[in-house]
Amino acid sequence: MLKLPLKWETLSTRSQAVKVVHRAISHSKATRGEGGALPKPRLDYRAIINNPQYKSHNAFNRQAKLPVNTIRNISRLYESSVSLSKQLNNLRTQRSIVGDRVKKGGEGRAAAVQEAKEIKAQIQTMEKQLSEVESQLLEQALLLPNDTHPLSPLGPEDAAVTLSMNGSPPIPPTPERDHVSLNHALQFMDLDSGSTASGSSWYFLRGYGAMLELALTNYAMSVATRRGFVPFTTPDVVKEEIAIRCGFRPRDEEGAIPSQTYYLHRSKDAPQLVLAGTAEIPLSALFAGKTFEPSSLPLKVVGLGRAFRAEAGARGADTRGLYRVHQFSKVELFAVCEGDVEESTRMMEEMRDVQQEIFNGLGLTYRVLDMPTEELGASAYRKYDMEAWMPGRGSWGEISSLSNCTDYQARRLHIRHKLRHPSDNQSLPFAHTLNGTAAAIPRLIVALIENGAKLNSDGVITGLTLPNALKPFWLGPDDATISWV
Repeated sequence: MLKLPLKWETLSTRSQAVKVVHRAISHSKATRGEGGALPKPRLDYRAIINNPQYKSHNAFNRQAKLPVNTIRNISRLYESSVSLSKQLNNLRTQRSIVGDRVKKGGEGRAAAVQEAKEIKAQIQTMEKQLSEVESQLLEQALLLPNDTHPLSPLGPEDAAVTLSMNGSPPIPPTPERDHVSLNHALQFMDLDSGSTASGSSWYFLRGYGAMLELALTNYAMSVATRRGFVPFTTPDVVKEEIAIRCGFRPRDEEGAIPSQTYYLHRSKDAPQLVLAGTAEIPLSALFAGKTFEPSSLPLKVVGLGRAFRAEAGARGADTRGLYRVHQFSKVELFAVCEGDVEESTRMMEEMRDVQQEIFNGLGLTYRVLDMPTEELGASAYRKYDMEAWMPGRGSWGEISSLSNCTDYQARRLHIRHKLRHPSDNQSLPFAHTLNGTAAAIPRLIVALIENGAKLNSDGVITGLTLPNALKPFWLGPDDATISWV
């Protein structure tokens, strides 16, 4: 029987965290429509028209491909919507006055009835115009990326700033440590059968590989839950609408928008379903369309799901072995906090600490990077990447990322919270959301095997060293090949 390293006081703390999250979700005020439908995104148009130069420069710095005059069009459409709204309100007021005349009757009733019909027709026409303008305004505004943290570096990937180096000094690059080459002896994956079953960049994990996936998954979940994150297993199929509201419009290096999502066949009237690219997407739906008490925040969850990436085979040098694949298991951290930058910044550092605890326990040599503007995607206000040294590949490889999305996702998913000190003139603020990878399993397997392989003077593998942190979760029998450190 597998003995897990849990203490009763730890279990009590975890149980309390579970109750807090479940209570917050169940007691939240829902704003979903029929069939779980969400209202249209609620964007801050005033912030755009009051800061046109910043918004334009921000989009340029992030390499967001905006149509010409997007910011100017947003300003024009917003002014039109305000003007039409005022005219509509005036017409509705006139309709009410005329309605009172109709009710009074008398000699002027027939003229009042005719005037009411004319006003009604004007209102219907103007309502249609306003709806069209608002749809165009929303469509244009949705193209803009999130704002950017002032400390985020400007430029492409190589402009990233190293925040910390962690672990032992990197092992010299060694081709013999390449995980694909090591597989000949360790037999931890089967790429040929994966190709036969599903095509290029699909795989089977077997033996040590399968046991590593199970151990890494449970290890990462155990660290996250001990740190107050409530565990979930997530659906791997989500509505395309939810993915889009989360900001998933992936771009390749050329800035195009290829189909990087697996779409499922649907009937004509059914919502479009897709395979989730990360558990972040279904986890966000836990909180969508809900308003939370400020005393319940922050809410922290950790989800286990499969990630599906249709673009895996399109990146040349990264396609070998397990490094870039179409499907993989992923443990994801997700948090909702009050809509305040100081609060979400604090939560970002807490989540970074959880990630580093996981990677420190695995004994990895890794670095933490503050990612530059062109690597932020649409939703991130600030993003950290963590890269492990992979001596067989001869380079650093991303094993994790962490994003503070501020209110970008919350405005699209309608995640709000009540005010701590309610005010008659203040609307309910949108929450801030954050997400981060606790364990992307194939990348961790690559890092562990390439660093843990024991080679003799001829470069032949003689054993595999694995971290003690995984031993309590290891399902395999005692094996002379493996040594635990």
